[in-house]
Amino acid sequence: MSWPGFFNTRDLGGLPVKSGGTTRFGAFFRAADLRFVTEAGWARARDAGVRTVVDLRNADEIRATADPRTAQAGSAQFIADTAGPATPAGIDRLEVPLDDIDDLAFWQHVNRAGLNGTPLYYPVFLRQKAGRCAAVVKAIAQADSGGVLFHCGAGRDRTGLITLLLLALADVEPRAIAADYAMSAEALEALYAAMGTDDQGPLVRAVLAKHGTTAEAAVLATLDGFDAGQYLLAAGVTGGELRALRGRLVNPAGPSSSRRPTTPG
Repeated sequence: MSWPGFFNTRDLGGLPVKSGGTTRFGAFFRAADLRFVTEAGWARARDAGVRTVVDLRNADEIRATADPRTAQAGSAQFIADTAGPATPAGIDRLEVPLDDIDDLAFWQHVNRAGLNGTPLYYPVFLRQKAGRCAAVVKAIAQADSGGVLFHCGAGRDRTGLITLLLLALADVEPRAIAADYAMSAEALEALYAAMGTDDQGPLVRAVLAKHGTTAEAAVLATLDGFDAGQYLLAAGVTGGELRALRGRLVNPAGPSSSRRPTTPG
């Protein structure tokens, strides 16, 4: 989505579902840090149907603190925006941190193993942090009618994991899920430039190469044999919430189901 001030942002609509049809445009959007979003950008997002923003970041990434747990865990982070988070009237904002960053031992292990910043950490996170995944998915399911935009810092890994869960729940083709994750590599170059930091892309690719894999292959490995519905049910998401999410995200098969709506601007 080329909305002013949004980075690494895309609609999860138009992706192929195994049973036929596609995912629905305007239901769910993924994005990176929103600090650069302009008034015109918010207007475009609202025109596209966004009514709720879910922030997956840790508290110290959102507001400056003397106890930056994210940094203590060894995880990469953007410095909190001094202006603080803001959304315009008509768009609700929820903070539902995914990481469980207070579990420093977990995150220090993930970072020492060279898994963070890539989907290599997804399997271990899914095994050990199912409750956090369920909390985010429940918040998305319970959001008022309208589109839900969820984001983290770079909009790649935490956002990518929630995207994986939603798309797997919708039975989207695994290769389409992997391709969606891979799109962040190029999309993030502009965000790093705006932040005045080095592009992490080469480092991430080097880490993946060291493990003998690629981002796409790591996503496919995570999805192999993974049943998102059963996983989320066991983690505390209700059957009704899962049905609601599928209903919002999946179009029935048909020639009109992959048509992207036209938005102003």
